[in-house]
Amino acid sequence: MTVVINDKTLQMIRKACKSKKNLKLTVGYVRGAESGICVINEHGEMEADREYRYEIGSITKTFTTSLLAKYVSENRMSLTDSIHKYVEGLTEEKYYPTLFRLATHTSGYSGSLPFNKRENLKLLLGLISGGGDMKKRNPFNVDIDKMKALIERHPLKNKDYAWEYSNFGLALIGYALGAASGRGYWSAMNDFVQHELELTHTWLGNEKANLHGYDSKNNVCDHWQWGPNEIITPAGGLSSTAGDLLNYATRVMGNDQPYLATCTLKHANGKGKRYDMGLGWWLLRNNNNIFWHGGGTGCFSTFLGGNREKKTAAVVLANYRMGFDADQKIGFSLLESL
Repeated sequence: MTVVINDKTLQMIRKACKSKKNLKLTVGYVRGAESGICVINEHGEMEADREYRYEIGSITKTFTTSLLAKYVSENRMSLTDSIHKYVEGLTEEKYYPTLFRLATHTSGYSGSLPFNKRENLKLLLGLISGGGDMKKRNPFNVDIDKMKALIERHPLKNKDYAWEYSNFGLALIGYALGAASGRGYWSAMNDFVQHELELTHTWLGNEKANLHGYDSKNNVCDHWQWGPNEIITPAGGLSSTAGDLLNYATRVMGNDQPYLATCTLKHANGKGKRYDMGLGWWLLRNNNNIFWHGGGTGCFSTFLGGNREKKTAAVVLANYRMGFDADQKIGFSLLESL
């Protein structure tokens, strides 16, 4: 498949590829009826056409909020619902955040949750350095008892807090979705992506079909393992391909499933002065037509973005941790060039 990438983006790609001898950097785009996907190696050269499956990390959050939007459109849930409605055993007569505040990262939950500050710093340093201990295991193993304890130990006020990115908050949405579906998040999400979105190469967890990840020393990484009973799965547990993610972005920009489009409308202020928040998606403040999300697990980096007005989308998937947000810079450069 012929893929046209401008010189500026190619230069960024080649710089990011250096010294990553096992790199499989998949770059793809959609522009109206035109699309293209290519795999690039450590030398910045395009390889034979082949599609790989990657851990997509936090791009999962947009799937979680998409399923939430579907249930809201079907009157099965409401954005004003408190999580108290879906989590049994919480203390009565207390305020608990709404699904809306969780979906826009304005609930007040700390960005370090489910970790304490020391644990969170260790995690961040490990990921920045190319995996560390986090390349060997999934650190986000939280069961329902710990989830309830964390909720009770972090009381909140009934107000819109300043934006703070929260894995824990999105995970609570997933738990609520599982309760509303009557079959748990794992089954509900896999059914959603396979049958509603028709993404046949996307599912929770990973299998031998997944591409291996590598750390900064070119050592192979284990895949992060997710399971139906791990509460943080809704914040980062999906694996997918470039083709499926571009199909997903196309659906988000289309008219066949209107609830998907509601997720890319502004619902709250985001980070600083540059970004606004949809439901799960980040929006560019000076042009809310542009939506995106990035992701990263132990040794994978991902980006998916689109422009609703131009009907363009770009995806970048890497089986390395791409330092200094290189995957997002490549993704934005490609999206801008479209």
